[in-house]
Amino acid sequence: MAKDPGRVLIFDTTLRDGEQSPGASLNLDEKLAIAQQLARLGVDVIEAGFPFASPGDFDAVQRIASNVGSADGPIICGLARATKGDIKACADAVAPAARRRIHTFLATSDIHLEHKLRKSRADVLAIVPEMVAYARSYVEDVEFSCEDAGRSDPEFMYEVIEAAISAGASTINIPDTVGYSTPGEFGALIDGINKHVPNIQDAVISVHGHNDLGLAVANFLEAVKYGARQLECTINGIGERAGNASLEELVMALHVRRSYYNPFLGREVTSQEPITAIRTEEIYKTSRLVSNLTGMAVQPNKAIVGANAFAHESGIHQDGVLKNRLTYEIIDARTIGLTDNRISLGKLSGRSAVRARLEELGYTLQGDDLDDAFARFKELADRKREITDRDLEAIVSDHTQQLEAYYQLLGVQVSCGTNLQPTATVTLSSIDGEQRTVASIGTGPVDAVCQALNQLVQVPNELVEFSVKSVTEGIDAMGEVTIRLRHEGRLYSGHAADTDVVVAAAQAFVNALNRLVNGLQHQPLHPQQAPLPVL
Repeated sequence: MAKDPGRVLIFDTTLRDGEQSPGASLNLDEKLAIAQQLARLGVDVIEAGFPFASPGDFDAVQRIASNVGSADGPIICGLARATKGDIKACADAVAPAARRRIHTFLATSDIHLEHKLRKSRADVLAIVPEMVAYARSYVEDVEFSCEDAGRSDPEFMYEVIEAAISAGASTINIPDTVGYSTPGEFGALIDGINKHVPNIQDAVISVHGHNDLGLAVANFLEAVKYGARQLECTINGIGERAGNASLEELVMALHVRRSYYNPFLGREVTSQEPITAIRTEEIYKTSRLVSNLTGMAVQPNKAIVGANAFAHESGIHQDGVLKNRLTYEIIDARTIGLTDNRISLGKLSGRSAVRARLEELGYTLQGDDLDDAFARFKELADRKREITDRDLEAIVSDHTQQLEAYYQLLGVQVSCGTNLQPTATVTLSSIDGEQRTVASIGTGPVDAVCQALNQLVQVPNELVEFSVKSVTEGIDAMGEVTIRLRHEGRLYSGHAADTDVVVAAAQAFVNALNRLVNGLQHQPLHPQQAPLPVL
């Protein structure tokens, strides 16, 4: 990609680093749906996954490369350690894309060299150019990352970067891997690279960072001032530990404050040209899609996309906004695609109208998927007076979570009340068509449902999170339920919505169990390990 000092590239790693959030694993269809929306959003690069990590990751990257990697679309990138096996797998996975990139990495901090890699600095200086050149033999676009750059010796890192560029890397990524840096330190690090790496003009400087101290976005914006021209970020800031730098916060900071950042990009202060290629009106729907499919709710006070981002409770604020929105709002909500659209769809609406509105929201459904979503829409229209965009999103999200269903919820009935023992009767079918019904008691109706489901599936798990929230206002609102289960240290999430929160809880629990079972089915079995239980 051509180096343009007046533009900042957006490298989205939601499908790679973002998916590493505990409990946020996505199936192949969900990854493809997000990748298609990221393309509509206008990101420059989609890091689609880590192909060598698993056959599932390889297939997802390859399918995204085939379906999203058109000549006029984003670059499709795969991650690879600095080993030939990783790089070859990555090259094969991204091969269908018209514009493809291999992103390879090796640690440069003494902490990682001594305790993780058990290699010397000389070893790293030998490995990096060899592996970058090997990656370059497969693709023209190679990115190299100095893992744990924030805690690396700058002088040593300069040598590594120079060697990587000489071997063919056209992008050099500087990660704050553990979220340790402060803005001043991170800006100085980028400034030092620009001043002390002789061939740095032949590469784009990229930054990647985690939010452990809440400084990721601030670090990136400071890096832009010192020459970073690619930002590696995720939708809603999801990612390992405290997450990654948030795409929507970075993009809107550069958009709203472009008169401040323009001089650092070599542009006139008054220039109104966008700094990134992001279509900001797609931000909100992208945020909602990622939140729905990962089951990771966006906190209400989250900048840009939180439910309260454009809400005003204070009487003084409300008075000012009514007189002129500029008094207390620096962003027009419509800029990020946020509307309070109450669509006129009901029991008599046809499939075409529903499909058209879903496509506007970023969902493309066809065939059986559209039939199922339309059936759920009709069912909901019989129970709700008014259907909103959020209701449609919940319908599609709930359906998508069931694509790889080992178990299907056929029925749930509960009995509870004052001085009554909460009881649930649940009917479940397995992938082989067998049906079983179990009744169980619990401390409440939801607990009774979960107890019954565990009796039916018999896969050990610990429920570590149960949350309920209203999709929209009103007594007839759909309730969204998110459940996270832990099994052998790994988290599996389930998400569902229904006007009956007990039914939503049952479906969310089944979705989480399906993810758990799917994960176990794709793990190599120990010779003495028994097969998974089936109904």
